[in-house]
Amino acid sequence: MKFPNRNKPKDLIETIDTCSLMELEGIPLLPRLDENVVFLKRLFSDCSDFVLREFQMKNSVRAIAVFVDGLIDTKEVNQALKSLMILEDGDEDIEVIEEALLPVSQIARVDDYKKLLQAVLSGDTGILVEGNEEGLTLGIRGAEKRSVNEPEGEAVVRGPREGFIENIRTNTSMLRRKLKTPRLKMKSLVVGRETNTNIVVSFLEGIADPQVVKEVSQRISNIDMDAVLESGYIEELIQDNAYSPFPQVMYSERPDTIAGALLEGRVAIFVDGTPMVLIVPATFWMMMQASEDYFERSIMTTLVRLLRFLFLVLALVTPAFYVAITTFHQQMLPTTLLLSVAAARESIPFPAIVEALIMEISFEALREAGIRLPKTVGQAVSILGALVVGQAAVQAGIVSAPMVIVVSLTGIASFTIPHFNASISIRILRFPLMIAASILGIYGILVGVLVMLGHMANLRSFGVPYLSPIAPMSIGDLKDIFIRVPWSMMEKRPSFLGVENARRMDDGFANEVQQKGGQAGTSGNSNSNEEGKA
Repeated sequence: MKFPNRNKPKDLIETIDTCSLMELEGIPLLPRLDENVVFLKRLFSDCSDFVLREFQMKNSVRAIAVFVDGLIDTKEVNQALKSLMILEDGDEDIEVIEEALLPVSQIARVDDYKKLLQAVLSGDTGILVEGNEEGLTLGIRGAEKRSVNEPEGEAVVRGPREGFIENIRTNTSMLRRKLKTPRLKMKSLVVGRETNTNIVVSFLEGIADPQVVKEVSQRISNIDMDAVLESGYIEELIQDNAYSPFPQVMYSERPDTIAGALLEGRVAIFVDGTPMVLIVPATFWMMMQASEDYFERSIMTTLVRLLRFLFLVLALVTPAFYVAITTFHQQMLPTTLLLSVAAARESIPFPAIVEALIMEISFEALREAGIRLPKTVGQAVSILGALVVGQAAVQAGIVSAPMVIVVSLTGIASFTIPHFNASISIRILRFPLMIAASILGIYGILVGVLVMLGHMANLRSFGVPYLSPIAPMSIGDLKDIFIRVPWSMMEKRPSFLGVENARRMDDGFANEVQQKGGQAGTSGNSNSNEEGKA
């Protein structure tokens, strides 16, 4: 709704029916308390949780407290109102109340309805005093929230067990405990005409590229829609290519993962109401890295990563290779294996591509059913469903036993990918590769993989090539891609991120350890033993 004259309070009160906070921008608070009360009561009619509490100070000056029941700390609000009621004469000025008389740590002065109601609907308490054209918002929030638990989707054997929750301030405080530095910046934004969702853009000043930070803030500020209920809204709206199957924004619910990303020079995006925190810029290789990779020794991490990349290839092309070999390239199989596969497929009425599609779609349906069902029965249904359906399909002659083995191996391989959004991409791309294999055989697989690699090489995430540092090649940044070298050798941050401060570690300590080879500790112990004997 558009207001005809924002400078006339009476016209404002008479025309108000319902509106969003964006339409209240620039509408000043009224000095007469009765006009404010009429305005707020009409605006929040039929809102049982909206509380407008009128009271008088000691000098008979009238005031109102405005808050939302369930979002505030009732005990603290009562204490604040009590302190207002005992003010002496002449202390009704907003400046005096703000500076000296309210025992509240967070106080902000507001002069229009948008700022006032935005704070109140976020959990603050608004105070309006007769004769003042400004009001106060008190940071006295006490809404119920979920306790901090270990994230289920990113469980680790070694590492922190805490994960983000749905409260944005709890999440930013968890990150602040990881990065105890004033260089950790958190820029606040509000998006959504109806939800007015709080968003925080976090980065390390002096490390992150200022142009990337500016671009992230600008893309989020340009979002104009009625609601932002989860970080997925932001992810889809700010990514460079919305039609690519590959995720260009990474997300995590682990504070240590977000802290590590910021230390590399990336930018984190917190969204109120979700534990998933976005990370940009993102590259494909990030999707193959788990937080535990940096807590275990480099040798173990390297072996696990190589295993992940092996199973990534298997998850992508195994069904397609089965279709291609059984349809066009039977000569590639050893004779004994070929006879075994032929005997298993002898009674199957469908071609290999139909057989593969039936099993892959059934497996995806079982996986989706296992996620949606209650946890107590979800795993049992998915496991028993796979066993029963697979065995029944083989006995009925609908699919062959080798196809069941291929689909099972493919499913297991897809579970080794650490991040769920990357796993979904591989599962999607598996189907066009199977179709290409059914038409052109192995040549179809090669063409499909080349098209996929070309598309990935053309992708950008906030200006950073998606395949960095492989394409374009950066030799110095290959220390943390397929392998992870020891921490003593990772003294620099990734150069392709355009960070301001590339060095993260002084190489003096590593050189000293390598030169001495641990002999300093041995000689020190031997010297102490000789002194003890003497």
